[in-house]
Amino acid sequence: MTDLVIRPLVAGEENLFDSMPDPLPQLRQVAYADGIAGGGYRPETTWVALRAGRLVGRAAWLLPPGAVGAPWLDRFDLDAEPEVGAELLRAAHEALGGPGLYYAALPAHWRRRPEVLAAVRAPMEAARLAGLVERGERLRCSWTGTPLPASSGRYDFRPPHDVAEINALVARIAEPDVLTGVEIARVVGGVDLATDPLAWLGNATDRWRIALRAGEPVGLVGTFGDACYPLLAYLGLLDEAARPELLAEAVRVLAAGGAREVIADVESHRVTVLAELERTGFRQLRSRVVFAPPTKSNQE
Repeated sequence: MTDLVIRPLVAGEENLFDSMPDPLPQLRQVAYADGIAGGGYRPETTWVALRAGRLVGRAAWLLPPGAVGAPWLDRFDLDAEPEVGAELLRAAHEALGGPGLYYAALPAHWRRRPEVLAAVRAPMEAARLAGLVERGERLRCSWTGTPLPASSGRYDFRPPHDVAEINALVARIAEPDVLTGVEIARVVGGVDLATDPLAWLGNATDRWRIALRAGEPVGLVGTFGDACYPLLAYLGLLDEAARPELLAEAVRVLAAGGAREVIADVESHRVTVLAELERTGFRQLRSRVVFAPPTKSNQE
């Protein structure tokens, strides 16, 4: 690693960070300069690796202003061997108080795309060499106006009577199907979207719909946003048979408010949920592989 220099970025060196070509230009990512302007990226939480003065590695941790959690590794790119990336991460971890979460953003269906695999192999291997452990994958899906399936008429839908009804149903749902923005809710607001969605989404009950069969609640969905960044924030079921129609109903609610695109996040192992999203007209937009520091059980 002759002539390798690893250090934090200095204020005003935004152009140095951007001097490495984006290896995955097809992803929707916030530009680094915009992140600096917005306060989410900071020079002291951005590290670079230079070899003979040329940028060969970059890592930017993100923490939005006002967030209650720790910054997470949001951008990590290498134009060098994985060992360089691992050295970069170790140096940054030591300076930042230890390793944290790394959200590796990837294009949809990335495992089937040789050009994407070539771009991400080195940083993902570097993360492992630096001691991070892969902890799952979340898929972001997008509906952009595809005609929705017709209703069967088996279910009725209504807004909740009040906040208490939402909370009571959430308490009965062990594992929601869809949680969109769960990472941001946790880090920025300290909120578990699965168990306390109203703490993040607010108390407006008109954003929610309850699915009923013979007058009994069988599912709950909470939307957020109308024409601006609309999403299915929460979807949980007491009867899985209600999933297709509750999904379609949620999209109808947002489309009626002017939404031309609707976003939904789902764990990659929830193949039944993903298949139903696709039947509703959603298409995979991107993937996010989560790396985290090892737990005691990982180290044994």
